[in-house]
Formats: sequence, structure tokens, C-alpha cells
Amino acid sequence: MDYVDYPKYPRDLAPGAPVRSGIPEHGRVPKYYAVKAQVAELIDDLGEGGPLPPERDLALRYEVSRETVRQALRDLILEGRLRRRGRGTVVAGPKLEQPLSLASYTEGVRRQGRRPGRRLIALDRFPCPETLAADIGAGHGEPVWHLERVLLADDERVGLESTYIPVARVPLLDVEFDPDSSLYAYLHERLSITFGYADERIETVLATPREALLVGTPPALPMLLIHRVSRDAAGKPLERVRTLYRGDRFSFTTHLSGTHSG
Repeated sequence: MDYVDYPKYPRDLAPGAPVRSGIPEHGRVPKYYAVKAQVAELIDDLGEGGPLPPERDLALRYEVSRETVRQALRDLILEGRLRRRGRGTVVAGPKLEQPLSLASYTEGVRRQGRRPGRRLIALDRFPCPETLAADIGAGHGEPVWHLERVLLADDERVGLESTYIPVARVPLLDVEFDPDSSLYAYLHERLSITFGYADERIETVLATPREALLVGTPPALPMLLIHRVSRDAAGKPLERVRTLYRGDRFSFTTHLSGTHSG
């Protein structure tokens, strides 16, 4: 791999940027990384939605091969700084910030001035397996709903959500519920079910070929996977949710407080 000398500090130190922009003390970086840093400055100048010059033009501008440019652009796409549009590449908007709370996906997206939506993939029922029973408060073999939906933000596919909930708690889900709307709002407004608390686990994964096809991403794109088990206000198990978010389009926030410790 070719290396070049590069300044330790970028043009500016944006919040969240790595120290010295990831440049080692000796100041030598792979050639693609130097191109990536230069394209990142170009991104700042272009602004959201701005079209990036073609690869051949960038290769001429930075005096590198087109493969070096491709590697730099792949990194920036994975980071969510760029996205593909047709045959070209444009500057992506800021990542969606989803709070780690019992607020619904709908509320989180609306707070950022985006239009939330969902596309129904499946709504079916099946006998509850033993591995699911305790999480949702259903008996082994009792009917369970499986609701699978693609998550949208301004019609852009950004995630995939699978919800498991006992039919006994929501018997008319397939009749009354609008799959494009918030399940939490339906439970609260139509059935007077209020969420009490939930346990969540977050991990990074690669999407399966089916998941990548549904979300519209390359299989190699890192995804953020959230497992949630929720209980109602009385502490009774209610649902289990598996939500896959695009790693290039989402970040998660939470508010922490604590006490002094010795």
C-alpha cells in the first residue's frame, strides 16, 4: 500500500472528529486516506445533496488512481458522509438521532423535521415458541403476532423492524391497526396500554442478504441492531422487538446522570 506524508491536523476539528483526524505521529498515512481527508473537505464545501465530481475527475485532481479514489469514497459512504444517487455520488445529510428511550420511532424522526413512515412487509400469527414466551408474557403455543416493517424517513429506507406481541393483548391488530402508523400510539389510544419500561441491547452486525435487499443497502454495510423487551405500566411483559438501523444513517443518543463515587 502506498503511503504519503499528511498534516496531523485537519482544516478544522469538528465535534466528534478523531484526535488529529486519525493521523499518526509520524504523519504518514495510506494514500487513499489522504484522498479521503481531501474529499471530506470538499464535502463540507458542497453541502447536503451536492453532487460529487466523477471518480475520473477526482483522480486527476488528487493525482491518484481511480481505485484509490474508490476506496476513499467507499469509506465515506460507510460513514454516512456520502450516498449513491443513480450512477453518481452526492453529499448525505446528517445522521438521524434516535433517543434511547421508550419514545417511538415516529416521535424521534419527527423531532428532527423529517417525515416518518413504514412499509409493511408481513403481519402474521404463529404459535409462540418457548424461546419467546417469557419475553412477551405468552404461553408456549399461544398465538403471537409478528409485525415486520421497513422504516422510512422522508421515503428513504433506513431500517427494518420486527415486533412480536401476544394476540391476546391486541386481538384486532390485523383489522384496526394502520401498518404505516405508530404501534405505540395505537396501543395507548385504542387499547389504553401504556409502556412502563424496557430492556435494550445494542450491537453492530452485517445485514443478511434478505435484510439488505429490504433496507436497500449493500450486504457489507455495518448495521446497528437493537433488541428490546418491553413491559407495560403494570410490569407485565408485552413485546419483543428486533430493529435493524442503517449504520450510515443513524446514531443514538441518551441523557446520563449519576452520583459521585469513591
